[in-house]
Amino acid sequence: MEVQDQESLGRWDGLGSRDASSRTEAMENICQEVLRKAEAIGPIPTSPPSSLASGSPPNSDLNDILAHLLMLSRRCPFEDVKKSCIRLLQTVQDLGVRIPRPLGNGPSRFIPEKEILQVSKVDTRTQSIFEDAFAALGRLDNISLVMGFHPQYLESFLRTQHYLLQMDGPLPLHYRHYIGIMAAARHQCSYLVNLHVNDFLQVGGDLKWLNGLDEAPQKLQQLGELNKILAHRPWLLTKEHIERFLKAEEHSWSLAELIHAVVLLTHYHSLASFTFGCGIMPEIHCDGGHTFRPPSLSQYCVCDIANGNSHATHHDNLFGNQEVNGEVEVLMERMKQLQECRDDEEASQEEMATRFEREKTESMLVVTAEEEECVPSRDISRHFEDPSYGYKDFSRRGEHVPTFRVQDYSWEDHGFSLVNRLYPDVGQMLDEKFQMAYNLTYNTMATHKDVDTSMLRRAIWNYIHCMFGIRYDDYDYGEINQLLDRSFKIYIKTMVCSPEKTTKRMYESFWRQFQHSEKVHVNLLLMEARMQAELLYALRAITRYMT
Repeated sequence: MEVQDQESLGRWDGLGSRDASSRTEAMENICQEVLRKAEAIGPIPTSPPSSLASGSPPNSDLNDILAHLLMLSRRCPFEDVKKSCIRLLQTVQDLGVRIPRPLGNGPSRFIPEKEILQVSKVDTRTQSIFEDAFAALGRLDNISLVMGFHPQYLESFLRTQHYLLQMDGPLPLHYRHYIGIMAAARHQCSYLVNLHVNDFLQVGGDLKWLNGLDEAPQKLQQLGELNKILAHRPWLLTKEHIERFLKAEEHSWSLAELIHAVVLLTHYHSLASFTFGCGIMPEIHCDGGHTFRPPSLSQYCVCDIANGNSHATHHDNLFGNQEVNGEVEVLMERMKQLQECRDDEEASQEEMATRFEREKTESMLVVTAEEEECVPSRDISRHFEDPSYGYKDFSRRGEHVPTFRVQDYSWEDHGFSLVNRLYPDVGQMLDEKFQMAYNLTYNTMATHKDVDTSMLRRAIWNYIHCMFGIRYDDYDYGEINQLLDRSFKIYIKTMVCSPEKTTKRMYESFWRQFQHSEKVHVNLLLMEARMQAELLYALRAITRYMT
């Protein structure tokens, strides 16, 4: 069984080669194998058995391959592989074997597929990054496709993630993917859980661990409490929590291992925020990404794979533009007025502190979503403990978030060097990624060019840190209310604190005149600000333990 798995991995690996002849050879081998299996099955009966009606036919080995081919026909950055997969699927269908079709419309529920896929066609740098990602992973996932709007950031993100998961480091490979599963499950992010379940098994992870956290080694079970606190209330983390890891009689952690685990947990908590915030769809070859059921209206044709017709309609913005006309101009005027006020007068330190506390208190009262309680499925909740623990509990009870002064402990002066010392190069990579998201600008706002957006980017970043109790002494928090309206604050808070409750309506209700690429940029800011906030609390606790 394991030998077969290794063979199948090698089979797909060849398609990621930069050498066209290697890709052709790999594709020919796949064709032969698929056609051999398809001919052995023969045409499907006219009245299908119940398993076919349910959308999951027998011959699961062939079906997995066909689903993989479907994914490649839509997502492979190499045009020759794409076309070969479309032809092969057509041939299989001509043999009378049912082939899968994609569910949904593209990588995101919120952003039209054509707009996402257009990016790599016009930007050679994005295309090159996509090819590198495909060569490394054998897939081009939906998160990367959506991040492709911002190739500079995507490059930094993929480099960091690759290092955390695949390069030399304190933790074994299967532990890394399991920690990714634990972190993503905390926010009920089945997309990331499924992705890492596959990766976990590919690097030799024990299938039994996937039955639940209580089946995993004691050492990983110890992370349950840290996972929970970091995801929802990181300000509660103390040096005593850290001590329990490092001084356990059995299954103790080294400092380097703990830093690696903390970076992975914070990476996947914040990536879950991005996944929900951009409406990321399941991968085509994964559960929920395809079906073997025939479409209900007309006979499904394989050419639909190439043309992107999957019997779903695109909905234009139903709100129209009447009520949002001038939204961008109003925001630009406010930025201009705030800049003039900054030049004219400077508030006292006492007033600045008061404005921060007011904004922090108000942020607690912003309601995250209209939805009812999200109850995690057993499938997801088995990967973590205490499903009822969340951000909302403490705010409803009026608990106070203490103030964390960046002047006393900052990423630049403290956290960065601690990470770099215990997990070399990672501090540098994280720093580049934070800087990239924070400083990224095209000097545009919707249709306006030559706009300095630094004030707006800083307001978004500092608002997120404010929700976590983190204060910058030199920032006037009065600016936040001028620049971020209520619908935007609801979106930010939901995405950062309870991302599983993010809806398409929320995404559409803020910044209605802005481009999708600008909204993706907002999501990158939210993701990185959240990750840095969690890291600051964890690294401060580790520093306090060490001193």
